[in-house]
Amino acid sequence: MADHMANQSLSRTPLHAWHSSHEGRLVEFAGWEMPVQYGSIADEHLATRSAAGLFDISHMGRLKFDGDRALPFLDRLVTRRVANMKAGQIRYALITNPQGGILDDVLVYRLQQADGTPRTMMVVNASNRGKIVAWLQQHLRAADALTIRDVTRATAMLAVQGPAAIELVAAMVDVDLPGMKYYTGTLARLGSVEIVLSRTGYTGEDGCELIVPAEAALEIWERILARGARPVGLAARDTLRLEAGMPLYGHELSEQIHPLQAGLQFAVQLERRDFVGRDALVVAQSDTTCRRRVGLQLRDRRVPRVHYAVLRDSQVVGEVTSGTFSPTLARPIAMAYVDPPAAVVGQVLQVDIRGRLAPAEVVGLPFYSRNS
Repeated sequence: MADHMANQSLSRTPLHAWHSSHEGRLVEFAGWEMPVQYGSIADEHLATRSAAGLFDISHMGRLKFDGDRALPFLDRLVTRRVANMKAGQIRYALITNPQGGILDDVLVYRLQQADGTPRTMMVVNASNRGKIVAWLQQHLRAADALTIRDVTRATAMLAVQGPAAIELVAAMVDVDLPGMKYYTGTLARLGSVEIVLSRTGYTGEDGCELIVPAEAALEIWERILARGARPVGLAARDTLRLEAGMPLYGHELSEQIHPLQAGLQFAVQLERRDFVGRDALVVAQSDTTCRRRVGLQLRDRRVPRVHYAVLRDSQVVGEVTSGTFSPTLARPIAMAYVDPPAAVVGQVLQVDIRGRLAPAEVVGLPFYSRNS
């Protein structure tokens, strides 16, 4: 009874009943009751790598900005220039505190509505939604003439990922999805429903993500499944993103980690602009002492887990932030933060796995690339 009552306090996506009735194993994640798997995690993972996986990612936060000055406002708060975004562009960026620590990693959308007016949106991590909404509100100025709306519960978000994903969804929408470049988005129609369609993802595969009205989510989900996609839970989403070397907030990203040590220099633009945290990141550019994010590939089949110590010459030089057995590579892999002298590709370190040292080689990220 206690577990049942605890689950009642969790948020549920519009697809919760479908997951429950189709053998989805539901767990708590960032305050939401989410499907972690429907069957074999490895099978779901490999189905995404080989064909098309369908993910319910409705727990992600979706914010809408009403007002002409949305981009200049966001440009004061994110690490990447967004003031010059044109309709159809999507940019990955980070929101940092004054010390340069990462409050969240986000996607900024610049879309064009049917009447030609712009629409600005942001997708944030589920665990950080309340924090980021409060942070944005805190930095609003009267001159911004801007309203921030949290539309998470009014919408659902689906991801279709894998080599067959684009062709599968293209047949369902009224836009040229194959002609869209990666990290672009548009308003589209799927049947009679207006959706936000973006060529984005978090698996290392090509694919797209759809933001749809909550009341239309089940019909669209079932139509995508009927075209051959396989439902995939959060566990395989995690193994997929780890193979692709993509950081996860609360593991590779936190307020104690800055974007440069996380290897996210591409998303940090310091020249000729100002944003919260910029001064700290300017200083961090010359810091040669802070730990760096690296990939580790283990030589036996023992799996490293979060917080396991990383050693070099019997000295602790770092800590694992994410680890798994890679279904694609058929070996254990991990990401870790290690001291700079230990961050050299090709160097052999050790991971303390429950008191036994497992050899691990530092490798370049990502572990897996669909183009290689």
